[in-house]
Amino acid sequence: MAHAHKLEILRGLIKFKSNTQKIWGVLILLSIITSVEVVLGIIKPEVLMGHVLGMKILNWIFIILTIAKAYYITWDFMHMRDETASLRRMVVWTAIFLILYLVFILLQEGGYIQDVYSSGFIKTDF
Repeated sequence: MAHAHKLEILRGLIKFKSNTQKIWGVLILLSIITSVEVVLGIIKPEVLMGHVLGMKILNWIFIILTIAKAYYITWDFMHMRDETASLRRMVVWTAIFLILYLVFILLQEGGYIQDVYSSGFIKTDF
């Protein structure tokens, strides 16, 4: 049984007439988000160099934008929008939990390595 996919993005804010237009719209949306990441990575504004929860604000912005892109790709291209609510929750919440766990591990290990290097136990010249 064929199922018609919704031709809208951003929760119905932008609507398209065909699948081709929607694909171009999604490409443009993801390109804009990626461009913002690249520009912030090149410019590195001094305002975003403050620390929040043990990491620079700029790094938090990168993590949030990357998760937003991954969520949107899953939502649109893997057709999670068309699935039942329980399957969506199972997939999305599992991914969110694993991503948060990975970020926690990376922060903990990075802090440990920083402490080891700054304590002088290991020389930092490679």
